[in-house]
Amino acid sequence: MPNLHGISAAILAAVLALVLAAPRASAETSSWVGRAETLEPGAAKAKEHKHAAPIKIIKTVPGPPKGMPRPAPRSASQSSYSKPARAPAAGEDAAYEAFDLGHYLTALDLAKKAAAKGDPQAHTLVGRIYAEGLAVPKNETTAAEWYARGAELGDPEAMFAVGVLLAEGRGVQKDRAEAARMFEAAALHKHPLANYNLALLFLKGDGKPLNPIRAFQHMTFAAEAGVAAAQYDLGTMYATGTGTQANAFEAAKWIGKAAAAGMPAAQLDYGVLLFQGRGVAVDEKLGVRMFQEAAEHNVAAAQRRLARCYAFGAGVKADPVEAAKWYFIAKADGDKDAEMEKFIGKLSRADRAKAQKAADDWRDRAMVGVE
Repeated sequence: MPNLHGISAAILAAVLALVLAAPRASAETSSWVGRAETLEPGAAKAKEHKHAAPIKIIKTVPGPPKGMPRPAPRSASQSSYSKPARAPAAGEDAAYEAFDLGHYLTALDLAKKAAAKGDPQAHTLVGRIYAEGLAVPKNETTAAEWYARGAELGDPEAMFAVGVLLAEGRGVQKDRAEAARMFEAAALHKHPLANYNLALLFLKGDGKPLNPIRAFQHMTFAAEAGVAAAQYDLGTMYATGTGTQANAFEAAKWIGKAAAAGMPAAQLDYGVLLFQGRGVAVDEKLGVRMFQEAAEHNVAAAQRRLARCYAFGAGVKADPVEAAKWYFIAKADGDKDAEMEKFIGKLSRADRAKAQKAADDWRDRAMVGVE
């Protein structure tokens, strides 16, 4: 067992400085991923991307276990957590069927029986049930033990899971070097998230020697496999020339992919690139759409930029009340703007009151989304 641990050109030129003013991307990258990519539109507080943020796990909504064998594809009408009138029939895939159907205690019992016969993925399933506290008390120490055995038996998902626990010191003593070893083992099996986490360790020189080139290689694999956070960070690496030659086109391409996947921070950055025409053709309307998407996810910087777009008619028809609304929302989160303060100061009292009410109503709806 391992040791655990985007108006015209003239107007555009006049308003770009007011609308954009975006900071240069850093070579640092986003937080790294835990089990799977899950983007939640109802989240009322998606923070603006902080490239210098410490390594941490992105918490995700549990889904069907990765890497588990399936005798046949599930039909589109079958919900992962719908519960049938009867328990699943016994068989080699019974534990996984029970888990998919939400019968966690049945899944646990069947998985333990399969584990006793040496099934690597059964160990991983038992570990996940304990790690997430599904119908049993959450116990990350016990989860780590089951994951470790699954890893020993060759299951890449178990290797990845052990690496996550070791990286944060949950259920085991924190050990970034051992976490890196487990991520590397899973990466050899083409595990996308393991490649992503390994890339971050190489970028930070934490658990692995500082090596931007290796980081770029692993980040590319994860990005090409569809990991949105990796696509965003790969775009950042191209923008800054970290581990590769700086390339504005590639930067915009990958940040655009992450934005299309629904990542609010990427939508904000891609909106800036679309207005600037950096690595991509200027497209003000799409840029505004990107700001809108991120703003709806409560990214304050996107809300402020959207307010400027409505205030100065950049990429969208000027609407003073809508501009004030979005600025009031951003300001409430601490994102102030001297130019917007002057703009709002010139509005009528009635327009300011209308904008404030719209901002308050938006915040009320956003709060309901997270309750």
